[in-house]
Amino acid sequence: MKPVAIFRHTATEGPGYFTEFLHERSIPWQLIRIDAGDAVPQDAGVYSGLVFMGGPMSVNDDLPWIAQALALIRNAVALDVPVLGHCLGGQMMAKALGGIVTRNPVKEIGWGETIVSDNVQAHAWFGGIRSFEAFHWHGETFSLPQGAVHLLSSAHCINQAFVLGKHLALQCHVEMTAEMIRNWCAVGADEIAAASNSPAVQSAKTMQSQMVDKLPQLHSAARQLYQRWVAGLVS
Repeated sequence: MKPVAIFRHTATEGPGYFTEFLHERSIPWQLIRIDAGDAVPQDAGVYSGLVFMGGPMSVNDDLPWIAQALALIRNAVALDVPVLGHCLGGQMMAKALGGIVTRNPVKEIGWGETIVSDNVQAHAWFGGIRSFEAFHWHGETFSLPQGAVHLLSSAHCINQAFVLGKHLALQCHVEMTAEMIRNWCAVGADEIAAASNSPAVQSAKTMQSQMVDKLPQLHSAARQLYQRWVAGLVS
């Protein structure tokens, strides 16, 4: 089987729980470290799927690899190679497929309830899950590309996920592990402090104290989504 390509855009925002999921199912994968200077491939057809992780940059920034990644996403969709995006990755998918990425009304950092949309596609992707506590860390949001179906929303961000065929874009983070949350809180301490007046921003202490209770539910939702997504991988 061809490997799943996982694109990392900054050292602290790796694939986390997603690679645990792949290992459990013996699905091969390859990490492409954009942050370390790895080149963006031009042909999505050499992979069984493409996965884009998060990052502190904006998809609207003038970085040379962003245009290349957007072109690769369009290539994957044309070849029916499934694409999965987390946060920045979801925003990249939206922009590549005709949506726009703009500033969200407020910054979201920390745990927050997300509500599954009441439509056939959302129920197919989420199964019996109707809501769950997701992890958030973003200041921008995407619009839905033409033909996409809305999957998920939160009180502070209307578009938390969409699906377009076998392609899944997430604004929230379902890939989190305890280690990742601790690292993000350390690296993002200044950002948390600067946005502390936002109603959707938690303190580092609160985020970490809630991990024990909320990570199992998050991973349950992630497994549900990932299982449906990997069913579309090309051999």
